[in-house]
Amino acid sequence: MFEHARHELSTLRDLLRFSVSRFNEAGLFFGHGSDNAWDEAAYLLLHALHLPPDRLEPFLDARLTAAERDIALEVIGRRIVERLPAAYLTREAWLGDHRFYVDERVIVPRSFIAELLAEQLSPWVEDPWAVGSVLDLCTGSGCLAILAALAFPNASVDAADLSADALAVARKNVGDYGLDARLRLVESDVFAALGDARYDVIVSNPPYVGAESMSALPEEYRREPQLALAGGEDGLDLVRRILQDAKRHLKPGGLLIVEVGHNRDALEAAFPDTPFTWLDTAAGDQYVFLLQDRWL
Repeated sequence: MFEHARHELSTLRDLLRFSVSRFNEAGLFFGHGSDNAWDEAAYLLLHALHLPPDRLEPFLDARLTAAERDIALEVIGRRIVERLPAAYLTREAWLGDHRFYVDERVIVPRSFIAELLAEQLSPWVEDPWAVGSVLDLCTGSGCLAILAALAFPNASVDAADLSADALAVARKNVGDYGLDARLRLVESDVFAALGDARYDVIVSNPPYVGAESMSALPEEYRREPQLALAGGEDGLDLVRRILQDAKRHLKPGGLLIVEVGHNRDALEAAFPDTPFTWLDTAAGDQYVFLLQDRWL
């Protein structure tokens, strides 16, 4: 693919322009770390060339070797032909300043809960050092569990997922962050394998895509594990189960934080007597709710 480009493109600037044009021409979907062709192309090219991900400008007019052009164009070609999310090509995803290993066994991390953990769940958690136990349900790559362990330095963290494949990815990330002593991975269908364990904080970014939306997903999302996306007919199957059983797994005064995507209206209609608190994120206050144990 792009055989002519191997001989006509000399600089990183040339490759970047070419890549943006080809991405737009192919009608790619962007939603796994970037939202436009320019940012995605820049990220993929910098990664392929082993350049700092935040330092594009100094290298734009640098001439590439033939071998470097081949490597860069191969990555760009795969993004177009295979419709793989960029994270699967680079084997990494970022939440803020934190890098996580990912591959096709897990969805690409993109949870709004990461922003809240960066602020140590303030003001709902008054003393982060007093949090002794945290559970991350549907942990996937383990990213939220790891961020919770970093946010609450004295906490023991359980990270649960139904997928053994996802837990294998999470195990690598836990090791990369040196958290094996504080973070336990559990293969569990929601709370099923957690016994009588109780937690100060439970967070979850469960599957919440409804059946109609699943059928209309862009091809890039179809490269992710459907188990981690599909939330039943209305997207709330897992959320209902979490709400049903969370109270008996929370300590007195404990907090439940759950991301529900675009399902706020449907959730409030299904649970009209539940006083959900909707938390502010960069995208607004429609996506993540908080409940204290006494409200469940």
